[in-house]
Amino acid sequence: MIDHGVHSVGGVPISAVDYEAATQRVLEAAKQKRPLAVSALAVHGVITGVLDREHLSRLSKMDLLVPDGQPVRWALRLLHGIRLPDRVYGPELTLRVCQAAANEGVPVYFYGSRPEVLKALETNLKKRFPDLIFAGLTPSRFRALSSEENVQALEEIRASGAGIVFVGLGCPRQEVWAYENTRDLAMPVLAVGAAFDFHAGLLSQAPKWMQDRGLEWFYRLTREPRRLWRRYVFLNPLFCLEIARQYFLGERDSRSTDTDPQRIRYG
Repeated sequence: MIDHGVHSVGGVPISAVDYEAATQRVLEAAKQKRPLAVSALAVHGVITGVLDREHLSRLSKMDLLVPDGQPVRWALRLLHGIRLPDRVYGPELTLRVCQAAANEGVPVYFYGSRPEVLKALETNLKKRFPDLIFAGLTPSRFRALSSEENVQALEEIRASGAGIVFVGLGCPRQEVWAYENTRDLAMPVLAVGAAFDFHAGLLSQAPKWMQDRGLEWFYRLTREPRRLWRRYVFLNPLFCLEIARQYFLGERDSRSTDTDPQRIRYG
């Protein structure tokens, strides 16, 4: 198990951990009924924090931000000399947490995406983990929720008996949701993005050789060019520039921010 602490990547506090350490922290929090706001951040997630000080404040207050993308893992090595054996990929972390939850009898809840995605996701995960307990599935409404709607959603999750919540609202909406609601739920909340579509079998993952070489972005771009081209054409170069800036200026700490983020209540 590897846990080298928290280090700045572009000012965002990334935890230099492996899958085992991240999974253990989630399961411990679940069994202790303790809040734990978790997100798997790739380049897009990091740059969103770099460009938006208010969102950076949210990320800085979360409990565990793992290096989802290979470039984030490489940045930890370049900036801080930390050599992780692998990234902590959100879809893979989802599977490992589900396996651990099934072993420990911890019910899981899935929040976000579309009804057909959740149905297929439940079917596939039940085949893979027969002992996994599904506490509930709630699709996204794809809009901001009223205060009353958000309270109702949280009450439904608590009443379900869930011990862990997976959130798939897309970046940065899922991180906003985790930041705003984890404390009220008093359980681990994992923002895992495309994991819902991948494990539902509705979106193909890049071949492992492309993932290992940091080329997953290119594979996804070829599959969803209209939706993703702006993200990768603009944000990937910005990430490289930000890491170079941090390296040459010798910045090693995450950026402090006293910004009080506006409540959004995505759902």
